[in-house]
Amino acid sequence: MFVFDYLLFILSMLILLICVLLGVAFLTLLERKVLGYIQIRKGPNKVGFMGLLQPFSDAVKLFTKEQVQPNFSNYYIYYLSPCLNLFIALFMWSVIPFISGLMSFSLSVLFFLCFSSLGVYTIMLAGWSSNSMYSLLGGMRSVAQTISYEVSLALIMMSYIILVLSFNFLDFCFIQEYSWLFFYMSPLCIVWVISGLAETNRTPFDFAEGESELVSGFNVEYSSGGFALIFLAEYANIIFMSFISALMILGGDLFSFFFYVKVVFFSFFWIWVRGTLPRFRYDKLMYLAWKSFLPCALMFLMFFYSMKLWTFILLI
Repeated sequence: MFVFDYLLFILSMLILLICVLLGVAFLTLLERKVLGYIQIRKGPNKVGFMGLLQPFSDAVKLFTKEQVQPNFSNYYIYYLSPCLNLFIALFMWSVIPFISGLMSFSLSVLFFLCFSSLGVYTIMLAGWSSNSMYSLLGGMRSVAQTISYEVSLALIMMSYIILVLSFNFLDFCFIQEYSWLFFYMSPLCIVWVISGLAETNRTPFDFAEGESELVSGFNVEYSSGGFALIFLAEYANIIFMSFISALMILGGDLFSFFFYVKVVFFSFFWIWVRGTLPRFRYDKLMYLAWKSFLPCALMFLMFFYSMKLWTFILLI
């Protein structure tokens, strides 16, 4: 019986990972199409019907190209970092409470915060092991940016935990059965989405990949498969943050079609922001994190805590 359960669990995880990778493939196509129409041009439309096979041809091209290794790079860390980056991005999907056949553990919020913090180390190691000043500078930027915005993310998550009184994402679904949390904490939801943009190193916070000044940043020395793995990890993180945002803000009914429409809306928002906003100045980025988002998150945390405390006092 236990063997059958383990096999079912492994099969379910494999299906989930394949679906995530397929979602990443078509998210890249959606991004190129949307950016094309924003810039009044067409995106990929030659390979397959309306360009539907373009992501797969790009994947074949990337993984079959020659792998270039810089002479002065730290060989093992240089190759291990992209693999570890993709592993962390895919393993975070285990916190999604699909209930049957997959993990649904009681401390999934803490698991999410811990694993999202680990992603920055892979970028830092990728930038350092390449032994290039451009990649090292990109890695240092990414470390400072991610640590700054993780403080806001953790404090916002604490406000949600105080409201829901649970560390399990499944309870986020139950509590929003009749009313979305967005209606109770809309300013915090906006701050959460903007911090999610910074956490995934996306425009206007893409300083780790500032191609105009860093020649592509921390991944400048990567080519072929290494670059493809970093690329896959970034887009897997975008879909995951879209999933978590829809789960926490706009209701969490994972078994309804409308929920996945909301996930696509958040993914589209990530692309839309890239097509419309210019990159921030770095000091403005830090100012936004420490002098705007942090006081806002702390203020709402104290507000929700005092409201819960007052409710308990009244009940007693």
